[in-house]
This record gives sequence, structure tokens and C-alpha cells, in this order.
Amino acid sequence: MMDETLYLTRDCPATLIPAGHEATLEKGSPVSINQALGGSVTVTTPTGLFRIDREHLDALGEEAQSYVDQQLEAQSNDDEILKGPFSEEQVWYSLKNCFDPEIPVNIVDLGLIYSLQTEKLDSGKHHVDVQMTLTAQGCGMGPAIAADAKEKIEQLDDVEFANVNIVWDPPWNPSMISEAGKEKLGLN
Repeated sequence: MMDETLYLTRDCPATLIPAGHEATLEKGSPVSINQALGGSVTVTTPTGLFRIDREHLDALGEEAQSYVDQQLEAQSNDDEILKGPFSEEQVWYSLKNCFDPEIPVNIVDLGLIYSLQTEKLDSGKHHVDVQMTLTAQGCGMGPAIAADAKEKIEQLDDVEFANVNIVWDPPWNPSMISEAGKEKLGLN
């Protein structure tokens, strides 16, 4: 399924990678699925790479949507760690479900998260602050990746709100990739 060319069954909102610009892929456009990770799909078209959010996967056709849904469900957050009381470990786990749409490694293992702080509020819920970076300063996908991280954190029951800020100091470099990330990328 990942190597075959699909033809969109309807016009489909998408985000151009790496520019981050919103676009519409027209019905009948040929696409190939590159990766289905963290709730979205990266596709290749004759005009470049695009990210399609989960709510628009039906544009890939019924069979492809079913296949991608199975891939995404296999990565779902149903792990025991999310069922217990709030912990910083839950936040880290949630962030491991955020992916750069060009790289099949989560943002934690890429070394993009510089700091994570939590504060318990009077309501009993928590506020989470994250400082993260990107692999390149010119990456237009930064706001989309940060929004994805914020959304995943705020899905935790005991989180009232999260701030995810993009910072550039220190600059990211490949030595920041975890051992698990290096293994996934074949860098070991």
C-alpha cells in the first residue's frame, strides 16, 4: 500500500512540506504515502511533499484510509502510562507521538525537546511548558509541529493547558538524536 500510487477521491486540504503553507490537493491528483505517523500522513505528489491530517484521510480512498487508520491505531496512546495519575512521564510519552512529517522519528528522539516543565494549578490540573527546536530554522512546518505537540499534551486528562515554544538556542545538530532515533534512521 505504501508504494502504490493512489488518486484522491475528493479535493483535500494539505500542508506543503517543508514550507508549511496550506494547500488543496485536487480530486484525481496522484499521491504516494511516505509515512503514517502521529495522526497524519505524509504523501508525495508530482509537486512535492504534503501532510494530510487524519480527518481528511477519506480523500485517499476507502482501502487506503482503512490501511492508514490501522497504521495509526497501532501507534495509539492506549498505553498503561496514560491511565495513571498525572506525571511528567505521561507528557514525554505524548510528545513521542509527534513526528516531523519528513523524518520517521518522533520529536523527542530527534532531540528537538529542550525542556519540559509542569506546574500544578489550583484547579488540580496542570500547566505544561515545553521549549523545542526544529532541525532547521527555515522549516515552515514549525508551527504545525508545535501545534501538534500542544494538542497531544492537552489531550491528557490532567492537563489544563500547554505552551509549546520554538527556540533556536542551542542550535539543533544530529548529535542530539537519541540512540533509538539513530537506530530508526540507520545511523548506528
